Amino acid sequence: MTNQIESQFAKLKLHGMSRTWTAIKETRKNQSLSLSEGLELLLQAEELERDNRRFRRLETNAAFRYKASLEELKLDRTRGLDDMVLTTLATGEYITKGEAVLITGATGCGKSYLASALGHQACVLGYRAAYFNTQKLMLKTKMARLEGTILKFFDKLAKTDLLIIDDFGLTHLEKQQQMDFMEMIEDRHGKKSTIIVSQLPVSSWYDIIGEETIADAILDRLVHSSYRIELKGESLRKKM
Repeated sequence: MTNQIESQFAKLKLHGMSRTWTAIKETRKNQSLSLSEGLELLLQAEELERDNRRFRRLETNAAFRYKASLEELKLDRTRGLDDMVLTTLATGEYITKGEAVLITGATGCGKSYLASALGHQACVLGYRAAYFNTQKLMLKTKMARLEGTILKFFDKLAKTDLLIIDDFGLTHLEKQQQMDFMEMIEDRHGKKSTIIVSQLPVSSWYDIIGEETIADAILDRLVHSSYRIELKGESLRKKM
C-alpha cells in the first residue's frame, strides 16, 4: 500500500506531498495522526511546494539585475529610503493599483539593487515581473519591429504586472524610441505598475525624451500617481 501511494504521488507530480509523506513515515507519525490531520499536512506541503515553484519560475523569467530582497536593505532615512514607504511598497498594493515607482540617485547608491528587491517581492506575492536595461529594451523593441512581432512584444509587456526599466536617461531617445516608450507607458497606465530607475532627477527627463509633446504625455502618466524615491550615498546593500 505504501509503495502504491508513493507511486501515485510521483505519477501525479505531487512532490510536496511525496516529501512530507516520506517524513511522516520516517518519524512514524502515521501511527498517531488521524486521517484528517495527515491529509491536512500533506495538502499544506503541496501548496507550499507549488508556491515556491511558482516563485522560482517568476524570478527566473524576470531576469533581475541583482539577487536581492527587501530584508537585505539597510534602512536609513538620511539616504532617502523611508521605512514607511518601503513597508507600503512591500504589500504590493501599488502593483494592484497600477502605480509607478520612480527611483533616482547617483551611481552606486543602490538604485538597481532596490529595484531588484522590489521585483523579488513582487514575485513572492505571485506577480509577473520583467527587468530591462533601457538600451536593451529599446534594442529588443527595434528587433521585434524588424521581425514583424512588435504587437506581440508590446502585448507581452502590457500584460506584465511589474515592468522595471533600469538606467533610463543614459542616452537620448531617438524618434521611434520616443514613440515606442510612450506606447509602453500608455498601455500600462492605471493598469500595470512600472518602476523606472535613473541617475538623473525626474526634472531632467523632458530633455532625455526629447520631444516636448511626447515627454508631456509620458511624464503625465508617470509622475502624478507615483512613488518617488531619491537615494543618496553609497550602496544600500548590507555589508556582510
